[in-house]
Amino acid sequence: MVDVVKLLEPVSKLHQRRNAPLVLELDLTEGISDETPGDPVGQLLAMRRQRMSDVIEGIRRGARDRRVKALVVKIGGYPIGMAKVQELRQAVEVFRRSGKATVAWSESFGEFGPGSVPYYLATAFEEVALLPSGTVGLTGLSVTSKFFRDAIEKLGVEYEIGARHEYKTAVNTFKERGFTEAHREASGRIVESFTEQIVEGISTGRGLSPEQARGLIDRGPFLAAEALDAGLVDRLAYRDEIYADLLGRWSTAKTPAHLQYVWRYQRARSLPDRVPSVQRERYVAMVSGVGQIVSGRSRRSPLGGGSAMGSDTVAAALRAARQDPQVGAVVFRVDSPGGSATASDVIWREVKLTRESGTPVVVSMGDVAGSGGYYVAASADAIVAQPGTITGSIGVFVGKAVLSGLLDRIGVASDSIDGSAHAGMFSADRRFSESEWERVNAILDQIYDDFTAKVAEGRGMTREQVHEVARGRVWTGKDALANGLVDRLGGLETAVRLARDKGGLARLAPVRHYPRPNPLERLIPAESSEDRTAVAGVRLNAWGPLAEVSARLGLPAAGPLVMPGTWEVR
Repeated sequence: MVDVVKLLEPVSKLHQRRNAPLVLELDLTEGISDETPGDPVGQLLAMRRQRMSDVIEGIRRGARDRRVKALVVKIGGYPIGMAKVQELRQAVEVFRRSGKATVAWSESFGEFGPGSVPYYLATAFEEVALLPSGTVGLTGLSVTSKFFRDAIEKLGVEYEIGARHEYKTAVNTFKERGFTEAHREASGRIVESFTEQIVEGISTGRGLSPEQARGLIDRGPFLAAEALDAGLVDRLAYRDEIYADLLGRWSTAKTPAHLQYVWRYQRARSLPDRVPSVQRERYVAMVSGVGQIVSGRSRRSPLGGGSAMGSDTVAAALRAARQDPQVGAVVFRVDSPGGSATASDVIWREVKLTRESGTPVVVSMGDVAGSGGYYVAASADAIVAQPGTITGSIGVFVGKAVLSGLLDRIGVASDSIDGSAHAGMFSADRRFSESEWERVNAILDQIYDDFTAKVAEGRGMTREQVHEVARGRVWTGKDALANGLVDRLGGLETAVRLARDKGGLARLAPVRHYPRPNPLERLIPAESSEDRTAVAGVRLNAWGPLAEVSARLGLPAAGPLVMPGTWEVR
């Protein structure tokens, strides 16, 4: 005989789970993605990765959901950039204002290492917990550059470098023995601006004066007990204690509280937004541009070298968006240190054409949007950046390594037959001649003049005003706002609100990652380069004849419009 009670038990449990109090969880130890892959394989792999837009919207949605009671976040491990941290802080603050519990915990905020930025994130939460064996690496920020000029001279290597202008310091590591005055000035201001932002966040979050917060930073790092005594954390506890306490607040014998990742919560509830609307509802298209800017198609490197923002892919997405009657506005998410000048120009043009077609384009800058990453944003209707975004770097450089001295030392001879005066100018065997330098300088001047002219046009500034804030200088988003390079401080949510307003869309008009071809479209060969499904591999060679030499010697592989150094703030 069939036991009806047992048959209905799974249904009963499912109903109970769907109505149980919900605690949202976020694990940041493996980082957070800021891209939407365009290729099928990338999209399949991304299904198990938490995406920034899903996390932010999930936290904000949870603030409005009566079933959601709390948010618990594990911090540590993989470093997260300053701008992403600030975007998360803003979402957490919205969640807190709804009256719901927020708990941040970490095994260690920088175990035997810097932990100022992770701790800065934690201070947005109502409660901060730390393992009894952990530490708080609140030591402040530091920018360090290595200079190899003496070493490479001993090897017999020379560098031929041209740059526009003095703040374009990408190759100082090979040409200088220390900071130049301009390099020190720009880097020093970055450290100062970030320190101001962290001090403000810690003092507000922990109820301290700015002077007290600065004093604690000068005393760090802290042992767990010291951090507790100083008021930097609220309790010392292990994971089981933290979760048992949090879930126990809303659990009953019949209805235990349910734990769910934020991104899973958001994706489950945003499914209707992914299905094409029968009523042809207008929406905001989210176009993603992440990684070094290259010609060709966007794709994650098979060698683990990160993402590439392909000009063909981004350009096609923007073309499709402005031709789609359902798209009322575009948010172009840019997280890139730059790269190829020509690829940047291709994307700039499509942003401009989309704007001129009557479809507003709002750029949302991520952790880094400088050099070529600023170029592609320059013609947008508005640019939104976080205070901690690294941007600007409006300049250009080019160069090559001369290896003839090194080759002589190891007994390698080189000879060539040139068919014209400049046929061998990109060879690593010799220096540029006087006439070759004339051509190099002409190219640099043209790229810089074109870059600054486009910034002046897009920002409503004179060429002289742009030059004053350009010259290759890197700015934080906060300083970029003061200098007219961005329009507003904020994250994706701010950019979306602005796009809805400029596009005349409803206050809660949906946001959809664009383009998102359906499975059937992917099976049909692309009709032409206008087809949004025309997604192929990516070319990572943007240096042309210099690609092989630049890769061997550590020069940026992406091209002449790239920012100096590696911008990771910890």
